[in-house]
Amino acid sequence: MKVLQFTIPVAHDKSVIVQEEDMPHFYPHLHRHKEAQVTWIQQGEGTLIAGNNMHAFKAGEVYFIGADQPHLFKSNPEYFQTESKLSIKALTVFFDPNGAMAPMFELPEMKAFKDFILQHKLGFKLPPEYVAKISRAMLDIKSSKGSDQLIQFLQMMRILSSMPVKPGHLSDFGLSQSINEAEGIRISNIYNYILQHYARAITLDDVAREACMTPQAFCRYFKKHTRHTFVSFLNEMRINEACKKLTGNKYESISVVAYKCGFSSITNFNRVFKSVMGSSPREYLDRYANKVSML
Repeated sequence: MKVLQFTIPVAHDKSVIVQEEDMPHFYPHLHRHKEAQVTWIQQGEGTLIAGNNMHAFKAGEVYFIGADQPHLFKSNPEYFQTESKLSIKALTVFFDPNGAMAPMFELPEMKAFKDFILQHKLGFKLPPEYVAKISRAMLDIKSSKGSDQLIQFLQMMRILSSMPVKPGHLSDFGLSQSINEAEGIRISNIYNYILQHYARAITLDDVAREACMTPQAFCRYFKKHTRHTFVSFLNEMRINEACKKLTGNKYESISVVAYKCGFSSITNFNRVFKSVMGSSPREYLDRYANKVSML
């Protein structure tokens, strides 16, 4: 298992790093790094874990991840199957707001950019109406060199910081400030275990054993570092996966999706779904269908 702290390969002559990914699946471990990042998902789908929250992601979306924010773009299980021909593509722009760029962000003219970075330390999903602008800006950064690349980066920051819409945070609180490296490895193991086994019955004893803790100690530990109980986190994970399946037209009924996501009864699934999503599965599907018809 990789450690939580991750080092981005940084060229000595660059303050903005562009990374293209074209692989079978995304890097599969929870990690963090000193750089903030803007990631454009060009191909692939899965679950984004950011801090203590999770979000379904798919192609055509852009995410801002704050500096030192623990995160994981976890590809769907089918991407890890031996015979899978699936792959992911993404373009990411990394920058360290507290490193070589720090003096630049202290300039009076850069106040809006600095304020934007401080306000979004917990990350956000870019509103859909800005995806085309930001993805074009990212391509301009990728195709530029030297001072031109820095200018294109500032153009991207100008677009981001001038958005009238204030997107919600990806995470509820700064998990990165409350965990050290050893704890990060343990939490990463826990998250990955739940991600891999959510479709079957997982008991508190199972996950506590995975964390090498007693059930009582695990409950205290998990709540302290994630502000979730194990059951609430597992339920959110299952409902997140159910939403992806419901809108992916891969299953013929709501009840099939419920059982495929680890629920033992449709009654329990409906109850948990409404508590997490604020609506019934049928209402959620109807709302999604209305959105699609308007596109």
